[in-house]
Amino acid sequence: MKIKKGLVQIYTGNGKGKTTAALGLALRAAGAGFKVYIGQFIKSKAYSETKALKKIKNIKIEQYGRGCFIKGKPKKIDIECARKGLRKAQKNIMSGKYDMIILDEVIITLKLRMIKTEDIINIIKGKPRSAELVLTGRYCPRGLLKHADLITKMKEIRHPYRKGIKARLGIEY
Repeated sequence: MKIKKGLVQIYTGNGKGKTTAALGLALRAAGAGFKVYIGQFIKSKAYSETKALKKIKNIKIEQYGRGCFIKGKPKKIDIECARKGLRKAQKNIMSGKYDMIILDEVIITLKLRMIKTEDIINIIKGKPRSAELVLTGRYCPRGLLKHADLITKMKEIRHPYRKGIKARLGIEY
């Protein structure tokens, strides 16, 4: 079964839950028999969700980062990882092999000037008609928002970090 008309979804904002929402969608799609490709930018660690997703046969997940938190200006190697990841993701998108493609944290790479917004817009314009494309990350530029069919902005109201509660295994990672 194929998706008749794949849409473009964006999960952005400063609140928690962008990746979680996208991965929940991946789980739902996999349960429906769809093939899912997830490309994670910036990240490279074995998070709890990546360990679980690798056990699902019709989900493929790849990471394009060095595993470090980028503060300030990214290093040349971070930019190279992001651009190499984008080429890899684009190849998978254009293959027509996947019904759903999730580019997790790709939007933050735009803010950090690791990838150009035009590159993502070109992917949107060139994706197969039947492919659902999901983009996540903070600071989505307006120029990208106008190319989406669904936009969800996560807004932080309260977060345990503000009380000094650190990230917890199985909850935040």
